[in-house]
Parts: sequence; C-alpha cells; structure tokens
Amino acid sequence: MISVAHAAGAEGGMVQDPTFWVALAFIVLIVLAAKPVGRFLATALDDRADTIKAQLDEAENLREEAQQLLASYKRKQQEAEEEAAKILQRAKDEAARLEAKSKEDLANALKRREAAAVARIAQAEASAIAEVQAFATSVALSAAQQLMADNISAQKANAMIDKAISELPAQLGN
Repeated sequence: MISVAHAAGAEGGMVQDPTFWVALAFIVLIVLAAKPVGRFLATALDDRADTIKAQLDEAENLREEAQQLLASYKRKQQEAEEEAAKILQRAKDEAARLEAKSKEDLANALKRREAAAVARIAQAEASAIAEVQAFATSVALSAAQQLMADNISAQKANAMIDKAISELPAQLGN
C-alpha cells in the first residue's frame, strides 16, 4: 500500500493524503479496540461457556437423580409385587386350611347327626317294641280274662289268683 501511494503522486506524498490518515486511524483504532473488545468477547464467551457447563452439570445431576429415583421406584415396585405374591400365597394357604377345617367340621357334624338319628331310631324302635308288647300284653290279658270268665269257676279263679300272688315276690326278685 505504501508503494502504491508513493507511486501515485509525489506532490505531497502519503502524509498529506487524507485516505492514508483515515486508514491509519482506522488501523490504530482497530488495534486499540481489538484488545478490550477481544477481552470482552472472550469474557462473554467464557461466561456463556461456564453457564452452559453449569447447565450441563445440573442436567447430569438431575439425570443421575432421576435414574436413582427410577431404580428406587423399580425396587419398591419389585418389593411390592413380592409382598403381594406373599399375601396372595398366604390367602391361598389360609383358604385351603379353612376348606379342610370346614370339611372336617362338616364330616364331624354329619357323624354327630347320624349318631343322633341312630339313637332316635333306636329309641323309637324300643318305644314301638314296648308299645307292641304292652298292646300284646293287654290283648293277652283281655283274652285270658275272657277265657277265664267263660271256663273257670270263681273258686278256681280265686285259687289261681292266690297262687300268682304267692309266686309274685319270687318273680320280682329275678
């Protein structure tokens, strides 16, 4: 650039050319402004980088916390499922135990009822036999009275009564 300006004219040279001074002032301004502007830009970029790094660190921490929470919830869910399985198994066992006890109780109740029914039948049978015997005795007595009244005289009847009364204590002793 100097050689071009030098060759362009010798009348006043470059020192008197306003373009030269404007260019020189611009270059000096750029040089002087470059350092603070560079520092400002570097500081701004560093701050921005620090902010982004902090956000990335925070996001990483949040991700780790989320993974820990997820693992914790999965563990709790697994424990809850295991506890539910245990509760279900205990309920099934209890139901089976109750079913067996109910069957046993039912069998015992049926045996008791059957024994009571057998006892009632035996009692009814004994009662029926007693009634039949009482009826048979009554019929036999009536028939005997009728036969005796028809065939036996009063003297002979009195003798038979006396004999029966005398044999009565011996028969009651048996």
